[in-house]
Amino acid sequence: MSKKLRLIARLDVKDDHLVKGIQYEGLRKLGDPHDFARRYYEQGVDELLYLDTVASLYERNNLGDILRRTTADVFIPITAGGGLRSAEDVGAVLKAGADKAAVNTAALRRPQLITEIARAYGSQCVVVSIQAKRRDPARPEAGWEAYYDNGREHSGRDVLEWARQAAALGAGELLLTGVDKEGFRRGMDQQLIAAVAELVDIPVIAAGGAGSADDLVLAAKNGADAVAVGSMLHYGDSGVPALKRWLLDGGVEVRRWEL
Repeated sequence: MSKKLRLIARLDVKDDHLVKGIQYEGLRKLGDPHDFARRYYEQGVDELLYLDTVASLYERNNLGDILRRTTADVFIPITAGGGLRSAEDVGAVLKAGADKAAVNTAALRRPQLITEIARAYGSQCVVVSIQAKRRDPARPEAGWEAYYDNGREHSGRDVLEWARQAAALGAGELLLTGVDKEGFRRGMDQQLIAAVAELVDIPVIAAGGAGSADDLVLAAKNGADAVAVGSMLHYGDSGVPALKRWLLDGGVEVRRWEL
């Protein structure tokens, strides 16, 4: 494979705590997100992804202080998302230290927001988050629907159509989460990853359900440009160097890291 897979640490945040759940439910507090971010940075992770899990519910993003703390001693790209409803909201998280902004709910409600952000800050800044659920798990041919509000609310939009539209409107990347798999650590929705990656010509970040390095290898071979990992790192099952070694052993090129 010619491209190098980016390994992203996903940090779901509620108030001032790093949290993790299953399908975004039953959130468990794990600690100070800055401590985890610093650890992963020192281990050689390529990027960080901060998501405010309750931002859309309360119509605000609470990541400013966390971003400022993180960027004081962590020097890799950071994407921040949750509750961003305007180009001005995106500007605020960029000013706080984020390099990219992830949007979902507001973009589904008003797709032109993607173009507005891209024009204001560049397409490379715009990450459109797609929370995908199968319409009928018993009928794979039925495809996926895009959800919002942490996979709870229907948008009525077909995932593949929405991915194509988001790319056309100026998205620089897609954050693709298989909600049916999210948090279970039993494997990613590889069919979903392959379908979206084949459809668009912008990078796809695959997320949701990774439980082993083999899942990440398959995601890369199905077209993902990056993988966002939470539980595998947070619960100490695998450190960043080990994951990168396993990816290399699986035939996937990765970016350099320090032991």
